Amino acid sequence: MKVLVIGATGTIGSAVTRALEASHQVVKGSRGGPVKVDVEDPSSLDALFDEVPDLDAVVCCAASGPLVDLESVTDEEIAAGVQGKLLGQVALARRAARRLRDGGSITLTGGTFATPLVGGSLGALVNTGLEGFVRNAASELPRRIRINLISPGWIKETLESMGADGNEGTPVSAVARAYVTAVEGTAQGQTIRP
Repeated sequence: MKVLVIGATGTIGSAVTRALEASHQVVKGSRGGPVKVDVEDPSSLDALFDEVPDLDAVVCCAASGPLVDLESVTDEEIAAGVQGKLLGQVALARRAARRLRDGGSITLTGGTFATPLVGGSLGALVNTGLEGFVRNAASELPRRIRINLISPGWIKETLESMGADGNEGTPVSAVARAYVTAVEGTAQGQTIRP
């Protein structure tokens, strides 16, 4: 399959790219990569599918959201967080649904935490929105196109880079395997928590 990985230079994106390259042709997309794309810029998304035609799958690992203090965060900061991770991925999925080959696969990135997280209210809003979107969009997509959401919690390597205990996170290699399963499998409208 010909698979586009957006956010291919990040921690998760790099691992997903490596895991997919074993069996697929992978096109790497990022803000500064060989194929330039920014999920927050709709014109960038439109140009992307003209530049990289005949795709079987799109994987978005580019989405991230900040931790915010609910008391001091501004409406503008909330809107920016929703725009970047939620609406940007929705825009990507809509375009991919029109341009992927029949039976294609769209895999988005959410997030999950076992317990409430201080500063995590914006992330909870966005991630819950993504789950609902994927669950419902699965019934609306044409031509047997599938859509799923990978929803990792903390990544072991990210925690270690922050000086925290990596044992509280999931190894990025295990997270990457979940993306591969979503691309190659038959799941539809699922939220997968590695």
